[in-house]
Amino acid sequence: MKVFAIDPGNEMSAWCVVQDGQPFESGKELNCALRDRLREWRKEDWLLAVEMIASYGMPVGREVFETCVWIGRFAEAWAHGGGEYRLVYRREVKLLHCNSARAKDANVRQALIDRFGGKEKAIGRKAAPGPLYGVKGDAWAALAVGLTADPRAARNTLEAA
Repeated sequence: MKVFAIDPGNEMSAWCVVQDGQPFESGKELNCALRDRLREWRKEDWLLAVEMIASYGMPVGREVFETCVWIGRFAEAWAHGGGEYRLVYRREVKLLHCNSARAKDANVRQALIDRFGGKEKAIGRKAAPGPLYGVKGDAWAALAVGLTADPRAARNTLEAA
């Protein structure tokens, strides 16, 4: 399965392409450009996975609501050509990768590194890059969303490690 995963933001969003449980490419770009790219994407055999915002009863600011609007725009752009999408909640990501809903972003990042064999094997170095080499910033969250959207891929990374 091929997954295009997005960690949405109110102005820019991080993304990661996950193919057969392996990160293929990642980046961060302006929401308008990403939306346009999703609309034009050839969607056969692809799943769009977007991290969805959940309410925990606390007040939130304007940026959170703007992010919600972009989540809908991404889903609409993808569905435009008949593409299948899935909204993935952060709680689900934390439970799959860390077995705890109380995990923080750093815990999820470390769990991903561990799943791919530890820092030396997973990230590697410029001369000998690992599968996670080049994943940075919010793309870690997008990778976690992509692996969560395809549980088969998450299991494959566990078996490979």
